[in-house]
Amino acid sequence: MKTDIILAGVGGQGILSIAATIGMAATKNNLHMKQAEVHGMSQRGGEVQSHMRISDNEIASDLIPEGFADLILSVEPMESLRYLPFLNKDGWIVTNSTPYVNIPDYPEMDKVINEIEKHPKHILIDADRIAKDIGSPKSSNIVMLGAASPFINIPFDDFIEGIKMIFGKKGEKVVNDNITALNAGRNFTEKNK
Repeated sequence: MKTDIILAGVGGQGILSIAATIGMAATKNNLHMKQAEVHGMSQRGGEVQSHMRISDNEIASDLIPEGFADLILSVEPMESLRYLPFLNKDGWIVTNSTPYVNIPDYPEMDKVINEIEKHPKHILIDADRIAKDIGSPKSSNIVMLGAASPFINIPFDDFIEGIKMIFGKKGEKVVNDNITALNAGRNFTEKNK
């Protein structure tokens, strides 16, 4: 069993929280995990990407070769396209449909969405709207994790445990809001894959 994941977005969108939650869930399952350095963190709004490799066998490298990623989990639609060369032929793109327009020449959204929809295995989800609808607008990143969870070889309940460990110090409301967000994302994918 292995899952190679590219996490993508821009600074401030919660990529580290997604990675930490996946990491906790992987640890709970006694899985090996390697994660490459996250880039662009020093600048809010700058490009952020991370390679995350999870396996029941030892992992030699933390970098995913082109054509080997099982999943691109992106909290921003244009960023999902940047890493398409890494995706394997059976891999999934799970991306937020809400853009984070951080550059003056951001492409037209119709063109971005059209490129995503060309890939046969994709989940395009308005995680920002779902997070607002459940009363937790800051949890759109965890909505995204929930949407991607069916494609990560870890039991879903262990993501819930990961959320409890990562957000526990912030209080019960924050934990419960993030569990609700995780479930909302998972439900969306189950209905739309």
